[in-house]
Amino acid sequence: MSPAAGEAAVVVRAGVYHDSVTLMRVSRALSDLPGMDVALVAMATELNLAMARDLGFDPPPAGPADLLVALRGRDVAAAERELDRLLAAVSSARGPSGSSAYGMAGAEGPAPRTTRSAAARAGEDAGVALISLPGEHVLPEAVDAIEAGLDVMIFSDGVPVRQEVLLKRLAAERGVLVMGPDCGTAVIAGVGLGFANVLRPGPVGVVAASGTGAQQVTSLLDLAGAGVSHVLGVGGRDLSREVGGLSAVRALRLLDEDPATELVVLVSKPPDPEVARAVQEVVESLRTPVVSALTGRDDLTEAAERALRALGAPVPGWPSWPAPARRPPRPGAVRGLYAGGTLCAEAAAIAGGAPAVAEGKEFVDFGDDAYTRGRAHPLIDPALRLDALARVGPDEVALLDVVLGHGADPDPAASLAPAVARCPAAAVVVALVGTEGDPQDLHRQAAAFREAGASVFVSNAQAARYARDLR
Repeated sequence: MSPAAGEAAVVVRAGVYHDSVTLMRVSRALSDLPGMDVALVAMATELNLAMARDLGFDPPPAGPADLLVALRGRDVAAAERELDRLLAAVSSARGPSGSSAYGMAGAEGPAPRTTRSAAARAGEDAGVALISLPGEHVLPEAVDAIEAGLDVMIFSDGVPVRQEVLLKRLAAERGVLVMGPDCGTAVIAGVGLGFANVLRPGPVGVVAASGTGAQQVTSLLDLAGAGVSHVLGVGGRDLSREVGGLSAVRALRLLDEDPATELVVLVSKPPDPEVARAVQEVVESLRTPVVSALTGRDDLTEAAERALRALGAPVPGWPSWPAPARRPPRPGAVRGLYAGGTLCAEAAAIAGGAPAVAEGKEFVDFGDDAYTRGRAHPLIDPALRLDALARVGPDEVALLDVVLGHGADPDPAASLAPAVARCPAAAVVVALVGTEGDPQDLHRQAAAFREAGASVFVSNAQAARYARDLR
């Protein structure tokens, strides 16, 4: 692939795999090269192949296990050399034997080849295995970790539900906890895993079948001065009929036994009614009080307020930064462009929209599996939402979430705020989920979006009501 300057090139590297976050960073680095107009480096999923076609490329036949490279600019050959350098650096960072890639810097001998052998080498220092692989490859690694006596956080999506049930039943037999699959958020004794806000320590434990739902509740608690002991994510399907709340029950009992936890908040997408009843029976048997925050029934902000009252803590006025409407909104839809599924469902219920995966509907969850196969989550990669913001109608109100914390975009306003300023909508409303300790700086982010013309709220529910009332 060495076209003349100013030309475009697209190739597929068969059987070359890198995770979506790595490839997003490589794409960004190539895009910053002088004279580079387009740089797309991603796994060749149907979504990414379609994106390449939309960008004017004609990719050859490929599958999701192949690497797609599409470049257009003044010196594509130089971009290709830089791509090779970046990918080589990524591979070498994963480490030869004894490297810190396994968290065991200085260990002698060859690097462990299995999760169980890595756990054995780490000994008592090993407590949790974090698995982030394509969903079809998760099962053997997770079984290995459970058999080694480790709690497991499965960040991956795309794991068949029957495998989730198998893993959680095995975990119950071994006395460990499976968080996930599709567990994006966990905080264990102050250590954040996945997408995690910086939270002050305190007495509230969280069991969450919703990552961004947990982030909303814990961020509000933190802003109110209430700290968190642990956040145990269990995966969005845990309270479904098929899974039966296996991990939620285990997590509730673990927090009930934890002397640092005085109150538990249970956050979930709408549960199966029979599973909800079974979980409620467990809740009633616990010594620790439990506050429920179930999307479709409960407002997450109100749930955080109930938790504060249960602790005897005052409920503050939640910070907001309203902006003048760009023009008087005419009757029209609220267009929800969300990265968090639970936040999307909550906003749709409040604003009167219909949550959906497919674009063209009023509320879209861009964090759904349909959008994240082979590409980074929208909390990291803003590309799909940037495009969607540009297509909001002039008689509509655009409503979106921006979630801060470790693992998320280090400066979401850098790309999203200019898109908000250009957005043709009658008004833009932002639900800014985060804490004052997050590395992105909550107040700086709020100021950037406010300057771009958006109204900003730390409460997603308040943002949705504000957007609804603008219509």
